[in-house]
Amino acid sequence: MKVLHTSDWHLGRALYGRKRYDEFDAYLTWLLETIRREQVDVLIISGDIFDTTTPTNRAQEQYYRFLGNVRSAGCRYIVVVAGNHDSPTFLDAPAMLLRSMGVHVIGAMPENIEDEVIVLCDDRGAMQLVVCAVPYLRERDLRRAEPGETEEDRQRKVTEGIAEHYRRVLAAALTRVNSGARVPIVATGHLFASGAVTVEGDGVRELYVGTLAHFSATSFPGGFDYVALGHLHVPQLVGNNPRIRYSGAPLPMGVNEASQQKEVVLLEWRDDHFDVVTLPIPRFQRLSLVGGDWDDIETGLAALIRKNESVWVEVDYSGDALMPDLKEKIFEMLNGTCVEVLRIRNRRVLNQVLQRIDTHPDLNELGAEEVFRRRLALETPGEEVTAELEACYREILAQVLEADGNAE
Repeated sequence: MKVLHTSDWHLGRALYGRKRYDEFDAYLTWLLETIRREQVDVLIISGDIFDTTTPTNRAQEQYYRFLGNVRSAGCRYIVVVAGNHDSPTFLDAPAMLLRSMGVHVIGAMPENIEDEVIVLCDDRGAMQLVVCAVPYLRERDLRRAEPGETEEDRQRKVTEGIAEHYRRVLAAALTRVNSGARVPIVATGHLFASGAVTVEGDGVRELYVGTLAHFSATSFPGGFDYVALGHLHVPQLVGNNPRIRYSGAPLPMGVNEASQQKEVVLLEWRDDHFDVVTLPIPRFQRLSLVGGDWDDIETGLAALIRKNESVWVEVDYSGDALMPDLKEKIFEMLNGTCVEVLRIRNRRVLNQVLQRIDTHPDLNELGAEEVFRRRLALETPGEEVTAELEACYREILAQVLEADGNAE
């Protein structure tokens, strides 16, 4: 039996306003070919199928077309769980219909934890795999707010709630496993594990990183044969444990990921354990970051032009000269080439303007929490009150960001 682990598709995501549907089409075509070539039996998608809770029609079309084509590639089952970017109710809506196609979807955390336990059988009806399909666990699913609790209390309750949820779902899975042949148990998850690596601009909200970053690999119960994680876009092990890992996002979520090798994880059950290998994903659209002073940028762009390949580039100017005509010089240089500019950052001009008007950075350059912190600093309420207000603000912001826009 073979299982393929992928996550964080983010269908519908744009890069600096540039639509990426062609890249997603290319990835899904490659994924189908991989499933057919590797004779994959089960596909697991560990959350963030879509980039927003209200995906575009084209993103939905890509998702459902892929699900419809998987059976023809020889894959018998698909298990899909929601991530923090997904709408649980949107994913759950067609769940009963999709189940008839071998697609099992868990959007919201069910009232009965046994509903997260999915038993998959072979063609003869023998139990072959048990999947503990745990979706993104929202804070309101894990704890109740209490008057006077500290930020440390809040984080402790969240992590304890996650650990308790996995203990309960494993116990429910063990009651379903036959006492005869050894049946592997795989868990999914969409969370931030302590010690995990992120990349600037990868799209992972700092809010979640900051509040849920203390769930360690040792907090997962030992009864899982593999834990298929999503949420972080860098492929990696958790706690150096080969059976707990992030598959990462299949496409670079930002130009800073341009040189990162993306992958999916292939599991094969042999001799009572999973053999784990990673399969590299091709780059479907080349990205590049060119930075430095003008000489550096001119040299970097010239090198890209000579390759005569389609490439999207971000330019980050940090030279000493002011260069108000930077944009015009870049576009003149790239006119008629295969190099397209996604974004130009002129740090010198920005710094000059900020110094001249003696103001704070553009709000677009700051995160929501940093804006609140700077505004709060103007009131000077004292360290103790400041810490309490910041904790309250993060909790409110988490509730807003976790709100399901498609819920009734």
